[in-house]
Amino acid sequence: MPLRLAVAMESGPKMLAPICLVENNNDKLLVNQQAIQILDKISQPVVVVAIVGLYRTGKSYLMNRLAGENHGFPLGSTVQSETKGIWMWCVPHPSKPNHTLVLLDTEGLGDVEKGDPKNDSWIFALAVLLCSTFVYNSMSTINHQALEQLHYVTELTELIKAKSNPRPDGVEDSTEFVSFFPDFIWTVRDFTLELKLNGDPITEDEYLENALKLIQGKNPKVQASNLPRECIRHFFPKRKCFVFDRPTHDKDLLANIEKVAEKQLDPTFQEQTNIFRSYIFTHARTKTLREGITVTGNRLGTLAVTYVDAINSGAVPCLENAVITLAQRENSAAMQRAANHYSQQMAQRVKLPTDTLQELLDVHAACEREAIAVFMEHSFKDENQEFQKKLVEITMNKKGEFLLQNEESSVQCCQAKLNELSKGLMESISAGSFSVPGGHKLYMETKKKIEQDYWQVPRKGVKI
Repeated sequence: MPLRLAVAMESGPKMLAPICLVENNNDKLLVNQQAIQILDKISQPVVVVAIVGLYRTGKSYLMNRLAGENHGFPLGSTVQSETKGIWMWCVPHPSKPNHTLVLLDTEGLGDVEKGDPKNDSWIFALAVLLCSTFVYNSMSTINHQALEQLHYVTELTELIKAKSNPRPDGVEDSTEFVSFFPDFIWTVRDFTLELKLNGDPITEDEYLENALKLIQGKNPKVQASNLPRECIRHFFPKRKCFVFDRPTHDKDLLANIEKVAEKQLDPTFQEQTNIFRSYIFTHARTKTLREGITVTGNRLGTLAVTYVDAINSGAVPCLENAVITLAQRENSAAMQRAANHYSQQMAQRVKLPTDTLQELLDVHAACEREAIAVFMEHSFKDENQEFQKKLVEITMNKKGEFLLQNEESSVQCCQAKLNELSKGLMESISAGSFSVPGGHKLYMETKKKIEQDYWQVPRKGVKI
């Protein structure tokens, strides 16, 4: 698919088309630096919606509709999977001011052309880690087969760690996952059944909850069948379901659905799509990490790089380590920003040489307070004030430099004034003006006058 220019601004993104965020070459995953550069420029909080499901199930179409477009994420009308890796589209959030909606479209699970099936598991895990709303897309019905296809959810505790140091027994507390896992939405496409249970009408959510009920029995087959149900129920306490009719029964239109006008689609499908979009825009949460840390676009980019680096190194992505990496990057940047503020303000406010040493020290104290305030505004989780202490050390070193500059400037100023005031005296000496009777007395009077004039000169600095 041709990629149009993608642009991002401080206030929010203006991407004309999606861009690949994580490339998958079936050997290893690779973060696209161009996508990271776009995220780095987004300082707004992000609402991240990721969609996952088997290939050729219409995931990309739903994501395009969330972006307010018919096309963008690549759609395909053949049995070949179109999307590879994870693609990203950042758009202004339609209903949350000063927020960015980040849409993540993942490659289809179960693609027979894939070399390593483990890639599916990593794509699934990355989508869970990066998003705040996780959409699982399937076809026709939520039945035993559909739940079996969602076996990736049973592997999550093996693919994700919440803490870098697990419990002594080596088992990670699964409640840790729930605290940062996204909300879960199951979308069922080409749904043809009646929403009824025992002859009574039920809602889409009731349909999902009924499908997730555990099967009675303790034989291995029943336990295996219950495992994905248990994982979904436990890891995703907030769940939602949407069912969709076929967009159209015209096969030719279906094959080119990105070019089809909305009025040509089935009215029921249009209504279902609008309800889905409205729910996402209203209820999808801002992405947060543990302890309520809000994820901005630039933080999302850091998380993506951190998780993919861990996967490629053979490790398991760890949320705690990712937060540490995020804190180090942001605190380092905050420290540099604060140090620059200190240097700029000192350069503006200190007129060298200062009249007294205390004058310089007072300006230093004020600029240091401002620098610490700048650091506090842009830092987070500065454990043991590690970076704040480094900032104070930097400002102390810079203060030392200003003290030296102040002394040197004072020396130069004093010397220049003395040279200026004694110019006439030196000329008189060269001309022999004092080599006459009474010349010594005249010399001493002239010298004393120069000294008096010198002491009257203001702001000579600390080396007077």
